Amino acid sequence: MRPMHIQIRGGPVPLDLIFAPDGIESFEGAKQRAQLIDDLYVCASIDDIIESKRAAGRQRDKEEIPRLLLFRDALKGGKR
Repeated sequence: MRPMHIQIRGGPVPLDLIFAPDGIESFEGAKQRAQLIDDLYVCASIDDIIESKRAAGRQRDKEEIPRLLLFRDALKGGKR
């Protein structure tokens, strides 16, 4: 079964809603790793997003992983 995916365009940034992402075992687990960033509740941590991209294995996801790793390092203050 493919994950349900809704893409919203037309605002300041495109928004993707993914209801069953690859590589994420459960919403409850992801919810425990959620963060509050600049007054915005972010349910998928950067590590969850990277893991989901790895699990999906699509070429475009593989190409995004190095940039996401750099972004994760910047979020964590350059620590790996």
